[in-house]
Amino acid sequence: MDIKLQQLKYFVLVVDEGGFRAASSKANRSQAALSTAVKELEKILGQTLFETGHKVKLTPFGAICLPKIRQFLNHYQSLTCDLSAAAVGQLGQVRIGSVPSVAAKLIPKVLAAFTACHPQVEVSLIDDNAAGVELRLLAGEVDLALGNCLHINDSRIDFTPLISDPLGVVCLSDHPLAAFKNGLKWQQLEAYPFIKNGTCTLLAPTPARVLAESALYSVENITSLFSVLELGIGITTLPKLAFPTNEKELVWIPLIDPVVEREIGIFRLLDRHISPQAHAFFTLCQQELMCQQELKSEGQ
Repeated sequence: MDIKLQQLKYFVLVVDEGGFRAASSKANRSQAALSTAVKELEKILGQTLFETGHKVKLTPFGAICLPKIRQFLNHYQSLTCDLSAAAVGQLGQVRIGSVPSVAAKLIPKVLAAFTACHPQVEVSLIDDNAAGVELRLLAGEVDLALGNCLHINDSRIDFTPLISDPLGVVCLSDHPLAAFKNGLKWQQLEAYPFIKNGTCTLLAPTPARVLAESALYSVENITSLFSVLELGIGITTLPKLAFPTNEKELVWIPLIDPVVEREIGIFRLLDRHISPQAHAFFTLCQQELMCQQELKSEGQ
């Protein structure tokens, strides 16, 4: 016969209340029910817990059991609270994969709001390029991913678009192209050395793809890319979010022909149930980033 949780609770309650009558009143149960529960516990343990004739005086065995039972009940209570908190997304971990530009410019605000509502949840943020983010999601390394979905028709992925990020030309601030602040056409870029980077895949469906196809230089790492650009070796195209807001040496100019935008969103796997805390982060991303997009549209 197994020990029942209620038997342990009644035993401690009798001790704390100083007798079966007071304990039964506290538990809103009959005195006979509490007495029976304690007797059954004694039978299971094979020893008496209270001295005969002195129902509130513990036997030596009862004195040994009391602190151990209290410790167990405290652990049980903590477990109950922890599981309940986890069930509503207040405990646990959320693993987020993101392209660097989104991780640097958009995630911090979302993370601040999430932390305020879920202070006990551990958040792991991993930045990678668009392909790497998708691979991490498919491998189960992250719960959610943020960026531009390369395989939007993949039946395994649920992609929720959030904001549009326009493509532009990046060059030195004293470069001849820097004078065209209102926008550039791709034909204007052909006369200058072009540096290919990972986001140049956005040009593939357009006539501007010839820029990347004929590029003499290719730099994937964004930090290295800016270092090369600052040397004046060439120009490149980048989404606006990927361009640093505090950049002094370089400028970002809209590409107006063709107009190219990458759709930034949040994606998850359709066949995988995400945790309550991950779902809370998912919902908050939708609220915060869509709100930013609306404010941007109103300001234009």
